[in-house]
Formats: sequence, C-alpha cells, structure tokens
Amino acid sequence: MAADKKAEMEAILKLQRDAFTAARPEDISVRKDRIKRAMSLVKDHGEELCKAMSADFGNRSVDMGMMTDIVSSINFGKYCLKHIDSWAKPDKRKVTFPLGLLGAKAEVRYEPKGVVGILSPWNFPVQLTFNPLMQILAAGNRAMIKPSEFTEATSALMEKLVGEYFAEDEVAVVTGSPEVAQAFSSLQFDHLLFTGSTATGRRVMEAAGKNLVPVTLELGGKSPVIMGRSADLEKAGARVAMGKMMNAGQICLAPDYMIVPEDKEEAAIAGVQLGVHEQYPTLLDNEDYASIVTDRHFDRLQGMVVDAKAKGAEVIEVNPAEEDFSNSNGRKMPLTILRNVTDDMEAMQEEIFGPVLPVKTYKHVSEAIDYVNRNDRPLGLYYFGEDSGEREQVLKQTVSGGVTVNDVIFHISMDDLPFGGVGPSGIGSYHGPEGFKEFSHARSVYQQPKIDVAKLAGFKPPYGKATKKAIATQLK
Repeated sequence: MAADKKAEMEAILKLQRDAFTAARPEDISVRKDRIKRAMSLVKDHGEELCKAMSADFGNRSVDMGMMTDIVSSINFGKYCLKHIDSWAKPDKRKVTFPLGLLGAKAEVRYEPKGVVGILSPWNFPVQLTFNPLMQILAAGNRAMIKPSEFTEATSALMEKLVGEYFAEDEVAVVTGSPEVAQAFSSLQFDHLLFTGSTATGRRVMEAAGKNLVPVTLELGGKSPVIMGRSADLEKAGARVAMGKMMNAGQICLAPDYMIVPEDKEEAAIAGVQLGVHEQYPTLLDNEDYASIVTDRHFDRLQGMVVDAKAKGAEVIEVNPAEEDFSNSNGRKMPLTILRNVTDDMEAMQEEIFGPVLPVKTYKHVSEAIDYVNRNDRPLGLYYFGEDSGEREQVLKQTVSGGVTVNDVIFHISMDDLPFGGVGPSGIGSYHGPEGFKEFSHARSVYQQPKIDVAKLAGFKPPYGKATKKAIATQLK
C-alpha cells in the first residue's frame, strides 16, 4: 500500500479529532442533523445503492436490498432520533451514606468518545455501515469508514455520497485494498467497530490493541437451529429455508446447521425442501436469489461439499426446477443439505456463509445442548418448538450472542435489542440503548459538599481517635 494512503487517513483522523475537540460541547440538535442527513443519503439513493450491490454480487435482489439495507438503515435512524434525548441524559447515582445528607452529588455523563472507525463488510454493505453510523453519530462522535473491497461499486458510491452529504471532518469514507484496511485498523481511533470473520477480527483486535483502541467486534460463527420435538416442522422448515437462502446464506446470522430429533430427521429436511420449493421455484434466472459474491467464495463452498461427501456425508441438492448449474458461470449455488455429518468435515469446523446446511440428530435435547456448548459461542441461536420447559432448558443451558425463538435472524431486526456476540462470535454490541453506551464514554462526576468530609470521616492525617472510630463503624 502506498504510504500516501496511510498519510491521507491520518490526516483525515487529525482533521476529525481537531474538529471534534473544537466543537465541544455540541448541542444534541447537531447530532440529530447528522442522523437526518445519513437517513436522507440512504433514502435518496436507495435504488442506486441496491443496483450497485447487485452489480457487485453478480446478482442480488434489489427488492431484498431495499428491505435489508435501505429500509432497515432508515428505520434505525428513526429509532435513534426518537431516543437520543433520553439516552444522552446524565444518570443520577447514589452517593455513599451519609454524604448525600451533607450535599454530595454523583452522576454519570454519557459523553462522545471522539472519532470512531468503521470497518464494514461486503454481505450487507449499506446496512452494516449505516446502522452503526446512526448510533455513532447519536453518541456525538465523528466517523471514518473503510468499506469492503469485495463490493467495489457499492464502496465507491458510498464514498461519493458521503462526500456530498457530510463535511470530511464529520464523516469520511476511505476505499482500497486489504492493506488499506490493515492500516486503517492500526490508526489511533477513539473506538473501532469491525464486522466480519472471526479470523480477521483477531487481526483487527491485535492491531487496535497496539494503540489501546477499544473495539466492538461483530463476528460470526456456527449459529445452530435446535428443532424441539414440539416444533411444527413444515413451518419451521420454511423459516429456516428463508434464513438460509436470503442473500444465498451470506449472512453472519444465517442458520449454520440444524440439529433435530433422530426420529424426525427426514420430516425436518422435507420441511426445509418444501420451503425452498415454495420460495424459489427456480434459481438460475431468479432475481430473488443472490449469487455468491466472488469466485473464491464460491470455490470454498463447493470444496466444503466435496470434502463432506468424501468423508461420508449424504449430499441432498435442493434444485426445484432441476436446472443445470454446471454450465452456469453466475456463481449461483442451490441449497445443499448434508446428512450424516461428522466433526472432521470442513462444514462442521468453519462458518459456512453460504447455501450449505449440515443436519445433525439427537435422541434427547440435552445432547443438542451439549454439542452447542462444546463449540465456540455462536452469534445466534434458534429454537423451534412449543414446549416452554424445553425452550427454557435450551436458553438457560447455552450461551450465544442473541436468540430468536420459532424463527431465525429476526432478533437483529429489533432495534431496541442489543446485537452482538460472545467471545469468538464478537465483543460488545450496538443497537438498543446498549449501543449508545458502547460508543459513549461513561464519565463519572462526583461533587463534594462544602464541609471537610475527609476530616469528618477521619481520613485526614494525623490519624487518631476519629480514624479508629470510623474504621470500627465501617467494620460493623
């Protein structure tokens, strides 16, 4: 990477931090104006952004993009505008007895951190840039954005549009190669948000750690679907199919594998197959069904299926119109279900991030719980069933980032719920009031009364009777 690109990023960072410092304290109305401009950018150019995303993928539904990237970003902006005043109010806190009686006061002020870096991914390039941006702006920060190089047209368009709607000292976009992203993650930000793979997340955290930059990492992992015995398998299968086929499974929260009662395996698989047939009667020329983003990602998924088959898995290709994929160069891949999977298969070791669905079985739900607990904490966990006791057993005995019951993925669309992972699936969260606090500094402010508290409490030397009395009192 050219040294001038790093110098350019450092110059933008200095510009933003200087502007941030000079403008303090900024009125809440300034924050609201920035959120409104971000919403206008997305709304005014929604169709254009969706077409750019489709071009980057080879094919990606414009309608889906409008729902997942455009509408969700605008709605989250509305949510932030609705709550920003209450979020920004100081929290009154209790002071140690009897200082409150003497006039002492304590509060926590949620103050902006400064300049926040956003490393956004390729799978939902608009949503996963602008959703966090809304909350970063709500918290009173400036932002620098490095979008993915895999969605080149979308990244270039976002760079152009952000330049039109924001001054460079408010929000700026920097595009470029993985080397640019690496240099970006090593900048002296006041906070850094990364969305992407666990492996890259480790490198980002390491780079940020050298500067002691706090991070929010939105990663991924193998999000399980646990089918309870009381699940409506047809309804559940349709919902799993929707979540696994949306964006061709290129979703951090996509159901990664299904674990089902041993005696209901065929019925559970049939439910998913039926869901695919109903939602995607054809695949190759179907604009609703996305392509895999690059040849490299496509080859990785194909290799995963070959590996599973070689190690004994039964491969079930769900191809409703029996289309010939071998003569297509469009990087489309039918949903491929894997039965009889084992832990030595790549499909059970890596996050799949595509339309491949391994299926495991259990005799008792405790086996499913044990399996989930033996592996990395997932970003999402999905339970289907009407048995409240079993549901609570699954929820109380597992750990995951978030949960959707009787569907998949939906918890991320609840603006008031925090979204984030645990350990290998992520650190920190945004959305909800928790997101505002994530991008704010919780600053403790204590106000001492006029009376000499230290002397009264026996804290002030020379120590003597008053000190011993105070100690004796506190030890009671």
